[in-house]
Amino acid sequence: MEFNNSANPVHKAPIAAKDGWQWQDRYSFRELKHIFSVVIFFMMVSHAIAYDPLDPTGNITIKWDVVSWTPDGYVALVTMNNFQMYRHIMTPGWTLSWSWAKKEVIWSMVGAQTTEQGDCSKFKGNIPHCCKKTPTVVDLLPGVPYNQQIANCCKAGVVAAWGQDPAGSVSSFQVSVGQAGTSNKTVKLPKNFTLLGPGPGYTCGPAKIVPSTIYLTPDHRRKTQAMRGFKAMGSLKFKGNNTYMMTWNVTCTYSQFLASKNPTCCVSFSTFYNDTMTPCPSCACGCRNKNMCIPSDSKKLKGLKNKQRDNTPLLQCTHHMCPIRVHWHVKLNYKDYWRVKIAITNFNYRMNYTQWTLVAQHPNLNNVTQVFSFDYKPLVPYESINDTGMFYGMKFYNDLLVEAGEHGNVQSEVLLQKNKDTFTFKHGWAFPRKVYFNGDECRLPPPDTYPFLPNSAHANLFAFPAMAVPLLLMILYTIW
Repeated sequence: MEFNNSANPVHKAPIAAKDGWQWQDRYSFRELKHIFSVVIFFMMVSHAIAYDPLDPTGNITIKWDVVSWTPDGYVALVTMNNFQMYRHIMTPGWTLSWSWAKKEVIWSMVGAQTTEQGDCSKFKGNIPHCCKKTPTVVDLLPGVPYNQQIANCCKAGVVAAWGQDPAGSVSSFQVSVGQAGTSNKTVKLPKNFTLLGPGPGYTCGPAKIVPSTIYLTPDHRRKTQAMRGFKAMGSLKFKGNNTYMMTWNVTCTYSQFLASKNPTCCVSFSTFYNDTMTPCPSCACGCRNKNMCIPSDSKKLKGLKNKQRDNTPLLQCTHHMCPIRVHWHVKLNYKDYWRVKIAITNFNYRMNYTQWTLVAQHPNLNNVTQVFSFDYKPLVPYESINDTGMFYGMKFYNDLLVEAGEHGNVQSEVLLQKNKDTFTFKHGWAFPRKVYFNGDECRLPPPDTYPFLPNSAHANLFAFPAMAVPLLLMILYTIW
């Protein structure tokens, strides 16, 4: 065997030959280093792609509870819990699909429906609700007949964020499954779950059997459990009830990278101590053809009100081309407090944002004194750090951010108490570190473009008027 002493040594692999074994070049160290780096990168991305540092445990959990058996299957209560602090599912709502493990069919549903029935021609008489191998389920609209409703259903698929409205963060429906077996040995868990909320971005894991759910009767005096199959009375000895309990969970996590290749919002800054406004970065949400947007003074806007709405965005022509702009204005400075004005503007002519949320990260959010026109809730993903807060609209007042136009904005002011050890207007300290709208991170301007203090400004701008008065008197005295 020979060794290659060149600068780029080569690994050789033995191959069979007529006169024995020969060595064939396979990979150089440089190639192996490159391959190893790529593998490590994708391993890191695959673990971090759905991780949100401001909501590290946020997810949507879909729970299946087998509540009763039928002659050829079971009845399950499916509950969707949104455990995300500030990311909700807005109109047109969620869409859930999965693949059956065997040849199951859906006999009936309450509180939801499949979008297609599929080929049920082999059934005579009693026709299933859906015969597709991969059914797609959507929520029912509000106002459906009472006999088609169950608790937490029929909200057009809108599910609130858990941090904003815990009672509204649940959606449920009931499904009767046939040709599925009637025991824990014959029932197979569905697979390949897909959740749209309402667009892409969610990745669902496999179904996993978990401890059964405990239900309370309406009077809260009796507990019942989901069923898990019958024990064979002749083969096993048992005490008490003759049923196991069966529940399985599916966990879905969100990734902004999967939802959109570009950001969906941007941030601009301004202050009282500098006349320069820092706008959103150009093409912050991707550069688009001018034919795909409408100027704010276009005559075409009048005709849009009469056209049918869809989910295709129609943006106002701007330099940033974002559907949403968040403006952070440092408004006033007091001795012990300072005030910020926050304005959210909608540039999408085809979208009303219901139950919107705005999350900001700033070190002084640990001492919020008053929020004037928004509801506010501190977020503490890490117990030792309290620098993140969620703003959202007051119900029936400004919880709806309407389409682009004269009324397409909401705004509020925030009064914060100073911490004398950390407060400063220098080096952009007064501006947020991160901003999220509806759970998606917004594009911030580059730090070197932030409004800066004038060179002659004192570190504490509140003290400037007090210094100016004696200085002015001295000048007047000298001239006199």
